[in-house]
Amino acid sequence: MKSFFHVKDIGDLGAALEEARQVKSNPFAWKHLGENKTLMLVFFNSSLRTRLSSQKAALNLGMSPIVLNIGQDSWKLETELGVVMDGDKSEHLREAIPVMGSYCDIIGVRSFAGLTDREFDYAETILRQFVDYSGKPVISLESATVHPCQAFADLITIDQYKTKARPKVVMTWAPHPRALPQAVPNSFAEWMNAADVDFVITHPRGYELDPAFTQGARIEYDQMKALEGADFVYAKNWSCPGVTNPADYGKVLSKDMSWTVDAAHMAVTDNACFLHCLPVRRNMIVSDEVIDSPRSLVIPEAANRVVSIQVVMKRMLEEMQ
Repeated sequence: MKSFFHVKDIGDLGAALEEARQVKSNPFAWKHLGENKTLMLVFFNSSLRTRLSSQKAALNLGMSPIVLNIGQDSWKLETELGVVMDGDKSEHLREAIPVMGSYCDIIGVRSFAGLTDREFDYAETILRQFVDYSGKPVISLESATVHPCQAFADLITIDQYKTKARPKVVMTWAPHPRALPQAVPNSFAEWMNAADVDFVITHPRGYELDPAFTQGARIEYDQMKALEGADFVYAKNWSCPGVTNPADYGKVLSKDMSWTVDAAHMAVTDNACFLHCLPVRRNMIVSDEVIDSPRSLVIPEAANRVVSIQVVMKRMLEEMQ
């Protein structure tokens, strides 16, 4: 596995989930794989779960993790080619990336969408430079368009807690005060479409995600109708993806609080479990009573972030043997 961005990179999902169960039951069994190996984690944006889960997984595998916060621990980096570097950015990614690659064996990169230039974001301009110039396997720790480690952890959680062979999984948009990227919902849709689940997406009109990620999913604009009979409810905000109107890319088109997932929404489900990637805006995305209920899986879901990235790194290390 030379890179981990999409569900196709993990291969057979059944095999991946079985491997996740093994890693979860005995996380230190493959510690020999990472001996004398280094994981570099490059953060252009803040993190809690991604940073800690990646470091923990690396230690479980015997690796030494290095964390680099761009702009804090290093120079500010220029990301575009052809620019005159006469501003506050002292180094270009073109030089910085191969230097990073010379210091490690695997690189994880976190770099959010700018939400101003859809073409730049959806080309994964920053992440692709790490693939092209580092010479090392690259893991997306959430990039402009995808967050595969989160989506894999979500699937592991659903597999762990499902009570029927093919559960109904609903991803619902919910309001948020700020414009957020589409990476989490994009990846969740991509992974659920590949999994053996009945998958439905619900959101206000204008929030249609890129069909490259949602192809095969049912889209329902009536939130309550979508939630009927659900076994898992995944709440997430995202800004306008600009699919139907590119000029609206990155904009907040709605803050309709009727979309907040509360007890009334959960009442029409089949006693569904609640999922969210965290951090979450309480009483905007989800009410206190729902996220604090016994059916909330947000903490086990976060714990599975260690499992998902450990499976990925384990496979990368095995290919180095």
